[in-house]
Amino acid sequence: MAEQMPKVNAEFGSTPVIEFPTPEAPKGLKAIELTEGDGPMVRRGDTVTVNYHGVVWGKDTPFDSSFDRHQPASFGIGVGQVIKGWDQTVPGHNVGSRLVVSIPPEYGYGSRGVPQAGIGGDDTLVFVIDIISTR
Repeated sequence: MAEQMPKVNAEFGSTPVIEFPTPEAPKGLKAIELTEGDGPMVRRGDTVTVNYHGVVWGKDTPFDSSFDRHQPASFGIGVGQVIKGWDQTVPGHNVGSRLVVSIPPEYGYGSRGVPQAGIGGDDTLVFVIDIISTR
């Protein structure tokens, strides 16, 4: 699976640089832990604080990036406050981990996408997620 996933610099806290191995995204929801943290494990129902960088598969420009804003985001995980792809991949990883997640539309924004953000209904999303804290 790793060979199908984008190549990302693994250093926790560094601004993500993403290289796509193929024009086609892998099928299904995929997550790879690039760096394993040694902090507490994220559990469903926790409030996590993360830095993230989101792009449409194959594109260079992020549609959203807390790294670019220099402002981490906090929200409940596993409880429907964020897209399903996050709810299903972030729990089970430790604080200090860097993940790269490939999210097909059915686990993202669905067939309507988010046109104002440049996300089409059939776009696969890629997020690089640094887990900063959980409580």
